[in-house]
Amino acid sequence: MLEYKHVEALAKVVEQGGFERAARVLFLTQSAISQRVRLLEEACGQVLISRSAPPKPTPAGKVLLKHYQQVRLLEDGLAAELTQQPDGQLSTLSIGINADSLAHWFIDVMDPVFKQMNLLIDLRVDDQEQTHEYLREGEVVGCISTEAKPMQGCRVDALGSIKYRLLAAPAFIERWFPNGLTLTAAACAPAVLFNRKDHLQDQFFQQYLGGLPANFPAHYLPALEAFLQVIIRGHSYGMVPDWQADDYLATGQLAELLPGKCVNVELFWHCWNLAAQPLATVSEQLVVGTREILAGKIK
Repeated sequence: MLEYKHVEALAKVVEQGGFERAARVLFLTQSAISQRVRLLEEACGQVLISRSAPPKPTPAGKVLLKHYQQVRLLEDGLAAELTQQPDGQLSTLSIGINADSLAHWFIDVMDPVFKQMNLLIDLRVDDQEQTHEYLREGEVVGCISTEAKPMQGCRVDALGSIKYRLLAAPAFIERWFPNGLTLTAAACAPAVLFNRKDHLQDQFFQQYLGGLPANFPAHYLPALEAFLQVIIRGHSYGMVPDWQADDYLATGQLAELLPGKCVNVELFWHCWNLAAQPLATVSEQLVVGTREILAGKIK
């Protein structure tokens, strides 16, 4: 049998990014945390965490942490059902989410949950194509992803879609694309990407121009407001979601490089297939609320 206070020590070292921080959270000494992790490794017969900065779980450590997260989630749900107390201990859910969803709808959708539950949210923000890996590795209990197929032990619900268009300021288009959007012109014009995992612009070029520019000069700005501002101010062109772009298109501050053309990104909610609180309540609210917002029923 595993000693769960030892597993908890391992989880806190990974979660907090170090033995010293884990010790503070658990009100223990750093040597006590180190001893618990060492005893756990001895019991398992293998190394569970790399002593790097920050410490990273080994493949075996990831399996153990995923099991621990699931057990903790079930225990939180059981405690809530037994006590029926609205003011019980705070529960924490780790969720993977893309930056656009976080900025657009997540807080609005989760507002009723925050009001009715004692809940803390630990968000891991990444591209919608990457968040699935957090769930696969057991780092989160659920994620917003573009992956439609559920992984083993998980459920999936379709949320809806977000349209992204290739936009720029009119003066930028006149300077860099006087003859329209072509792969040749795009090889010279400065684009803006959220980060190096952002492939929306590649999808747009492949879908509507049949290929990619020979060269792709780009700014990298992993902040939504700054990303939008460099486009509005005429420094670059890039993919912008409709919810963020509509007002600027209406006033003429931004224009489409290929009018009417967009990349439609389908979003899905993946989570562990556990009938446990608070995950069940969060999942239900997130799926229903997000569908309403993405369908345009709620502004």
